[in-house]
Amino acid sequence: SDVTFMVGQEQQKVFAHRCVLACRCQAFQGMLSQGPVGNEDSPRSVPPQGPFILGNVQPEVFLAVIEFLYTNSVSLNSHIALEVLTSSVEYGLQDLCKLCIKFIKETLSVEQVCEALQAAVTYGQADLQQHCLAFIEGCTAAVVQTQGFHELSDVVLAQVLRSDRLAMDELDLVQAVREWAHVSSAVLERPVSEVAALPVQELRLPLLAPSELLMLESHNQQDLLIPVESIAAAWRSHTLRKGNKVPSHLCRLRHGTRPRDHHRHLD
Repeated sequence: SDVTFMVGQEQQKVFAHRCVLACRCQAFQGMLSQGPVGNEDSPRSVPPQGPFILGNVQPEVFLAVIEFLYTNSVSLNSHIALEVLTSSVEYGLQDLCKLCIKFIKETLSVEQVCEALQAAVTYGQADLQQHCLAFIEGCTAAVVQTQGFHELSDVVLAQVLRSDRLAMDELDLVQAVREWAHVSSAVLERPVSEVAALPVQELRLPLLAPSELLMLESHNQQDLLIPVESIAAAWRSHTLRKGNKVPSHLCRLRHGTRPRDHHRHLD
């Protein structure tokens, strides 16, 4: 080998060959072509031997990238697949990215689906995004109990809540969003109403019965999760016996919506 990397917090040494890395990956080519600072008599022309310090990546993840560069294949497991996907995007390795997505789709689990969905949205992987959403639609009640759900961004959570196929009743979804909002509020040190402003727009309050809206108003006084205007619009839909002045998608039943008497009046 003629180049060395010091990887991870434990500074594990990884040895490689400059010619292999440079010809297989443009990012490595740029990194390895930066010679040491020289002077007039000794111009900057000799590539560095390293070691290159890569402290923000796990050794197992970096070794998977190196394996791909040498063999055009990769050994993955559920603990590193998403991080290898991240590295594949950072290094511009499209074929490695495809291998990671294939593995993630084949091994998707309740515990990891939200993290995979967040990564899919972040890196613009539409196919993986749709696969994760379909998985969530099939086992929504289990997914909302996971740590990954509580770590979703507001944008991604809002995308999930736009689905008509969630297998969960609206009252339970409201509670799940409330729990997510309190976690996000603590992490981001921002008010509950502020962190949840985008997701709560996707809650279908007109689907709730009057008694449930009363309970929701009581809970809402404690954290102001839902804007008063949204609750008022739900009450109007009951009074007028239709979804008047309420966005039409907020009156559509989801797959998991429990039946209420007033649903027959909704447009």
